[in-house]
Amino acid sequence: MPIDFEFTDEQRMFREMIVDFAQNEIEPLVEEAEATQTFPKQLFPMLGEIGLLGISFPEEYGGVAQDKIMDCIFSEEMGRVNAGIAMCINAHTSLSMFPIYKFGSEEQKQKYLVPGIEGKIIGSLGITEPNAGSDARSIRTQAEKKGDRYVLNGTKTWITNGTMCDYAVVAAYTDKTKKGHGISIFIVDKGTPGFSVSGKMHKLGHRSADTSELIFEGCEVPEDSLLVGEGGFAGAMETLLGARITHAAKSVGIAQAAFEYALQYSKEREAFGRPISKFQAISFKLADMAVKIETARLMVYKAAWLYSNGKRCLKEASMAKLYSAEIVQSVATEALQVLGGYGYSVEYNAERYYRDARLASITEGTSEIQRIVISRELGI
Repeated sequence: MPIDFEFTDEQRMFREMIVDFAQNEIEPLVEEAEATQTFPKQLFPMLGEIGLLGISFPEEYGGVAQDKIMDCIFSEEMGRVNAGIAMCINAHTSLSMFPIYKFGSEEQKQKYLVPGIEGKIIGSLGITEPNAGSDARSIRTQAEKKGDRYVLNGTKTWITNGTMCDYAVVAAYTDKTKKGHGISIFIVDKGTPGFSVSGKMHKLGHRSADTSELIFEGCEVPEDSLLVGEGGFAGAMETLLGARITHAAKSVGIAQAAFEYALQYSKEREAFGRPISKFQAISFKLADMAVKIETARLMVYKAAWLYSNGKRCLKEASMAKLYSAEIVQSVATEALQVLGGYGYSVEYNAERYYRDARLASITEGTSEIQRIVISRELGI
């Protein structure tokens, strides 16, 4: 059977549509979003109207029933236009809505998934805590059953879409004696008494991404807010494998943007009577950057293809996440170097790509965690 590395006509047309949307609707908002560290919320209904929040969801819920490859095309192009904006979109679709689609009751899907796909409501995922990051079993948030309700107490941190979310998918212990097996997952609506959001967290990069803490103090939720009961947490986290792949695609998009910016600059900037792109020191940098990006892209779309075809891809997804996280930092660093002093100026995009790239090896499972996963998959 031949191996085809080309996108289909449908996929190419989809990419062209995304690029056009990004240039016309998102790029004009980026400067202000970065300066004010605010996500432009008007994008959600716009994305919902053209089906971009429901790429991987069934048509019966308002989705367009496409595969992970399409999802990665979207994520890559969003990453190329702005990392923070891409992060908020991914957090809504892959982290908050996908668990509801996978585990939710029909009532929960109608209440959250359908309007979420339409962009009418925004979701977030609350797992990370001040003292629990990569080791999710160390979370301290608890949900105590009292009659027909659960009472949540605890704090979540580094929550994307935190201040603007309409609901949060929240992990909490319902039985601390069972360690990880005693964790359950709830859907908590904004405005529920006892659920509050701290001030916005200020970050090195991804400044247009909305990030905050979620605080639960005697927060009572009904029984039907339970999404995943005890013993199902590990399985629920496995469903987020797809988010790891789309995150890798986003990193490729950031790297591509940094590369294109440096390439264009190198052709325009002259030294000693000729463009600096003609000097071997610069041309070799650009060549190496292009090779790294293409390698990462191939890894991402291989993982996406495996995922879309129902094949085991835990190792490949972690490899794509790890490698794309490493190369986006390398490419962004070299892009800044190509620009020299101008790369250090906030008036040039190179410094933003440099700042945004740094998060890639930390979020969605650190590079160290990915190496653990890969090692285990190798039987080590």
